[in-house]
Parts: sequence; C-alpha cells; structure tokens
Amino acid sequence: MAGAQLLAMSALLVSLDPFTIATSQAPPGQVIISSREQIAEEFKNVPCKNEERQRAVKALFERMGANSSEIVVEKLKGVENVVVRRKGASEEKIVIGAHYDKVEIGCGAIDNWTGIVAIAHVYKAFANATPNKTLVFVAFGREEDGLVGSEAMARAITKDDKKQYCAMVNVDSLGMGYPQVTDENSSYKMGQFAETLAEKMKVPFSHSSFVGADSDAHSFKSRDIPTMDIHGLTSRWRSYLHSSADNVANLRMESVYLGYRFVLAAVISIDTARCDSFK
Repeated sequence: MAGAQLLAMSALLVSLDPFTIATSQAPPGQVIISSREQIAEEFKNVPCKNEERQRAVKALFERMGANSSEIVVEKLKGVENVVVRRKGASEEKIVIGAHYDKVEIGCGAIDNWTGIVAIAHVYKAFANATPNKTLVFVAFGREEDGLVGSEAMARAITKDDKKQYCAMVNVDSLGMGYPQVTDENSSYKMGQFAETLAEKMKVPFSHSSFVGADSDAHSFKSRDIPTMDIHGLTSRWRSYLHSSADNVANLRMESVYLGYRFVLAAVISIDTARCDSFK
C-alpha cells in the first residue's frame, strides 16, 4: 500500500471510536486511545541489542501505567517471558502477545519492536476500564530460536485451565503495510473475524501465508486455543526482516498505528464476546 493511502487510513482511525468499530458493548470506564504521535515516540530509542530488550520492555509497560510489581518475568525451561496482567471481571482470559527478542543483525525495529509497542499501548488503553475478561499481555523471549517462549507458556497451560483461554492475539512485525493475518498461524474463525472487523473499520485487509515461518500464535493454536496472528508486512518483507535494513528509518509509522488500532478493536470485540465464540 502506498504511503499516501496508509496515511489516509491512519487519519480515518483518529476520529473513530473503537467501541463503535468493534462492538455495541464496551467494558466499564473509558478506553484510552493513543495518538499516532505517542506511538511514534516509542521509536526514538529502540533497543538494538538483545541484552537490552527485556529491560526496555519493562520500562515501556511502566510508562504505560503498570506498577513494577505487576510486571512479572516468568522463567520457563530456559526462557524468560515478560507478563503483565490486566485483571478483568472474570477469570476468562485473552492472551495478547509479541516477541521481544531479535536476530543478531539489524535493530529489530520492525521485527518485532513494533509488536511490543502495539501490545503495550493496548495495555494502556484499559488503564481506566475494567475488561470483561482478564487480559494477559506477554512479551515472549526466544521466538527467533524457534518459538521457545510461547511454546513454554502454551505447554504450561493445564487441560483444566485451557477452557478459560478464550483467544490469543499475536502481533509480529508491523510497519510496512496494512494489517493482515497469516492463515497458517490463525484459527479459521479468528481469521474470518479479522476480515469482518476490517470491513467494519473500513480498512484494507487480506489473508496471507508465510509457509514454514511459524509465529508465536502457532504455539497456542497447537493447543486448540483460538488464535489471530497479525502483521503489517508487504511483499518486500524479505528485503528488511532479519537484515541490517530492519531499522527505524525503514518504518512507516502509519502502518504501526493502523496495526495498533486494529489490535485494540480486536481485543475489545473479543472481550465482549462469549468465550466460546471462536472455538
């Protein structure tokens, strides 16, 4: 999508209420919607070394309103996931995830600081609102080593607890084009839901496929938890990801903002739906 089209779509979303986009029902309180400028602010100091990323994730969630005591580093089988929970009216859960690690080359601005920023600002959105379901925000470690963090978390969910997991929304690599879902990493009903949501939002949408390139959503899909895997890439993604071109200079901020608003609308809609709606 051309830059002018992305900018037009981003400008349209500024005036839209995510409640009217997603659902006729809303969680109690007022959702806080971040501006494009606030999203852009998060990319002034992207941590370009893996050893800096976890600390930067914690600092970001603190800026979004989380107390340091609420930010938990869960250590599971040689991996560290950063987990922040927004308590809901019920014990039903929505997992909202993005991986924080990167490959050695490049800065990892697209893959996947964009995802981390998006989910952190979704967390901020519920600062004054109590969701119906408990929202579990997870920054996964070691995705680039083979989905290690998400696999460890998904496998730790017991059979009895699994019924409380209504959905998992994964955000991996915004910043180039409009929001899309990968079909192999998204469950069928969630993929169809994403298409309907894009129609309501009046933004372009397409299903995509990255055969052989599983995301953290795959770890939850394999446990029969409904998943939606969101990215904002274009056909030129191979020229940027896992290369020195993965830096802030090559980001389209309108794409990141569109992705954030799409994820926020999706979470609100899932939160107000029955837990078994997408199973």
